[in-house]
Amino acid sequence: MQAEEIEQLDKEVKRLKRIAAEWAGRMHDLVEERLPAAYEEIPDLAQGTFDACRAWAKANSRLTTLQKG
Repeated sequence: MQAEEIEQLDKEVKRLKRIAAEWAGRMHDLVEERLPAAYEEIPDLAQGTFDACRAWAKANSRLTTLQKG
């Protein structure tokens, strides 16, 4: 059961990492292409990026704990 759980969590970590990277890419595009005119987008974009990174970090921490046994 634990090997199955680790495998599922590993897939989830990879999915969450991809989502976090997508948010980071949006933030990068804002900085590189649309600021300062689009400054009002900063709060929502920052919160979304933060939340995505935090979700990845929590899942990654659980995965690391399970892998250590």
